Amino acid sequence: MLKQDLQQKLLQKLSPLQIQTIKLVELPLMQLEQRIKKEIEENPVLEEESEIEENEDGKEESVEKEEKLSLDDYVNEENNIPSYRLSAGSSGYKDEDERRDYFAVSPKITLRQVLEEQLAFRYLDNKQHSLGLFLIGSMDDNGYLRRDLTSIADDIAFKLNVETTEEELEEILAVIQSFEPFGVGARDLRDCLLIQLRNRTRTEYSEVAEEILNHYFEEFTKKHYSKIISKMGIDDETMKNAINEIVKLNPKPGAAFDSMYSEQAGYIIPDFIFELKNGQPELNLNSYNMPELRLNRNYVNIMANYAAKQNDAPSKEKEAAMFVRQKIDSAKWFIEAIRQRRITLIDTMQSIIGFQQDYFSTGDESLLRPMILKDVAEKSGLDISTISRVVNSKYIQTEWGVFPLRHFFSEGIQADSGEEVSVREVKRIMMECIENEDKRNPLKDEEIVEILKEKGYSLARRTIAKYREKMNIPVGRLRKEL
Repeated sequence: MLKQDLQQKLLQKLSPLQIQTIKLVELPLMQLEQRIKKEIEENPVLEEESEIEENEDGKEESVEKEEKLSLDDYVNEENNIPSYRLSAGSSGYKDEDERRDYFAVSPKITLRQVLEEQLAFRYLDNKQHSLGLFLIGSMDDNGYLRRDLTSIADDIAFKLNVETTEEELEEILAVIQSFEPFGVGARDLRDCLLIQLRNRTRTEYSEVAEEILNHYFEEFTKKHYSKIISKMGIDDETMKNAINEIVKLNPKPGAAFDSMYSEQAGYIIPDFIFELKNGQPELNLNSYNMPELRLNRNYVNIMANYAAKQNDAPSKEKEAAMFVRQKIDSAKWFIEAIRQRRITLIDTMQSIIGFQQDYFSTGDESLLRPMILKDVAEKSGLDISTISRVVNSKYIQTEWGVFPLRHFFSEGIQADSGEEVSVREVKRIMMECIENEDKRNPLKDEEIVEILKEKGYSLARRTIAKYREKMNIPVGRLRKEL
């Protein structure tokens, strides 16, 4: 039996402005600049503020080149406005898959391109050249050939319809292993290091280094130097110089080569700039290439003229006006979202500075207090998810360096005195202990526990091991040096 009911529900829905603001808040400065440029290109109503200069009377006026526009520019019998341009949120693309990001991309040279160029200069027949190209294409990003040659020969027969043998592939691989960067085409780490040693300028310790890699590689990786010295019958000085030969080699030759051509070679543009002026903190958002945005006056005038005669306007003109209205609304939302982003970022950063006031007054990292996202959310009155978006991928420039905002967050531990201190302070003490340890007899985790206990921090050994792993510090046995 069919029955009609009335129900009342409370639903939380985000407005287009809120959605736009959330997306913009999490963007770092460089991506925000690209997003603004893309929006300006897609929305004709949105434009940058014109430059200001003085006229003959000494008054400031905007310098702009305006073109007279009217709804007739959007009404044409031969080119009617399609319905997809009038849908809310549409950017004028027939298919969402046809969208393109307007990002400037610099050319990047890959390891594969460099190896193929060197292969082209070798005197090889067509079959050998094809086999070389296939082997180069089978390498990973670090330059290693991880697959066995039998499987590669089967792939070549299937994909290229070329019969080859493992021996023939070995010959071509030997040619590739002579290419720069030295070490590419290796099967494993030992093979990679040996290839580099053979192609380097020989020294009096090169032969000893090769013997260590060939016959005592496992002992070398575990730093059982005393065993190697005993078995090879060499002295400590010879062993030390041979190890220095090995540690100069690159375990990832392909990755190191590509990093030289990285499109973003570690450049960081801070989102905030913090300064102490006369002892007073001053925080600013980094404007960089951020343009001031406004609505194009021509389109605003179009709507004003249409409003005056909308009752008598033909249907085509009404459709065009609807399109212009949607673009104006979209531009207003975007401008307001940018404004809300600035407010949110400043409020969040000021709350962080207020919480870490001692640090920002002196730059002393030991004064950083334990702080989590919840603390900043309570101080700023913003939601934790908003704080997380602001903190992610953002940087601040201070007088002591450029830091990610995550740098100021850490958990707290209880000291023996009852005072809550940052985990960062414990890690700092651990780092000092490890830097000053006897490299011939490195500190064990149990010994670090005792040192921290003497300083008033009672921590379990597994906690110390966890902190050490997070700091990318190996265990004491692997830190051993001669």
